Amino acid sequence: MKKLLIIEDDQIVGTIYRHKFRAEGFQVELATDGEAGLKAVASFEPSIVILDLMLPKLNGVEVLKRLRERHESRGLPVIVLTNAYMSTLVQDAWRAGANHCMIKANCSPKQLVELVNKTLGINSAPAAPVTSPVQQPATVVPTDKAAALSSEDKPKGSDTAFQTQVRQDFLITVPDQISELRALLQAFAKSDGEAARLTNLFTLYRKLHTLASNAAVSGLTTAAEMSSALEALLKELYEKPKNINGSSIRTIAQSIDFISVLFEQKTNAGPIGAGSPGILVVDDDPFSRRAMVVALEKASLKCVDLEDPMAALQLLSEKRFDLIFLDVNMPAMTGFDLCEKIRAIPQQSKTPVIFVTGLTDFESRTRSTLSGGADLIAKPFLFMELAVKALTHLMKAQLGAAKS
Repeated sequence: MKKLLIIEDDQIVGTIYRHKFRAEGFQVELATDGEAGLKAVASFEPSIVILDLMLPKLNGVEVLKRLRERHESRGLPVIVLTNAYMSTLVQDAWRAGANHCMIKANCSPKQLVELVNKTLGINSAPAAPVTSPVQQPATVVPTDKAAALSSEDKPKGSDTAFQTQVRQDFLITVPDQISELRALLQAFAKSDGEAARLTNLFTLYRKLHTLASNAAVSGLTTAAEMSSALEALLKELYEKPKNINGSSIRTIAQSIDFISVLFEQKTNAGPIGAGSPGILVVDDDPFSRRAMVVALEKASLKCVDLEDPMAALQLLSEKRFDLIFLDVNMPAMTGFDLCEKIRAIPQQSKTPVIFVTGLTDFESRTRSTLSGGADLIAKPFLFMELAVKALTHLMKAQLGAAKS
């Protein structure tokens, strides 16, 4: 019998995977942190390891490095489950010796079984295509439900029945989880002192990590992708707290509200990046413009970028775009004036316009709304904040199109 070790800190996700692989004939052990995972490798001697990167005590990259340092585990196959928006960590995992990297938001238990079988040379149905996050970045049940999910009387029939049961169990808990996220965000926003703020932010980040993982294993890929992007933003804010401001807090709040909608709709429209949405960036500052392009690339989104507002207006009259980012202070025409003219173009009358500006006072925010802007993000911005904004507005448009 093949032996599988799962190193995953979310006990519910780990339990679901364990149940699935046991049904496929594997002997399975579960470790819930990096240090426990290393001890389990030595004692359990698995044939293969499934490793989450975001682990307590010792993260997945460190676990990989230590495995590859040991002679007895140097050739042990390791499949990494990762958040595709944390590209630096993913690249570190490849360098540390991962055999495969699976995008967690798009990875079903069935796909994981197929990849494990393929890696071990076990005959099975052809494995679904695996997208390497390095090449193409993006891409709960409460603990007291764990016993129920791991019980032997859960569906052993088709993968569809298994996935349906997992999803139903998860969706029951979503409203409580969203309420908890909102309460944590409020505590974070009202924190007194940097230490308290960072503690609350870390707690919020870990809860988002759990939500994203559970959405992925439940097959709710669109909500999982959006949750993963927000998780990456929260992690970056925790590591760079000087970037915490009113703009970033509003972005987090908007994203949580939208994630709630995605769960309510149970939509699975597929990755946004795959549809190549039309995005236009207009900013006369080449450094700022390049920063926006790179930020969008972190979400696998490509754009057209222009420095001249008049050239942008001409292009917008010729081609429809799905999303527009505008600077405010530009020569010849301000972003507010350009937005008003954009709204007069029939094919662009409802295209979301996001202002990216250092002007974040009340008057500027009012002008952005009156000119037809849908949102505003403050300079300087974290790349993931702009990526999260873009994904939110593009997914909203996608969801609206699906309803019509």
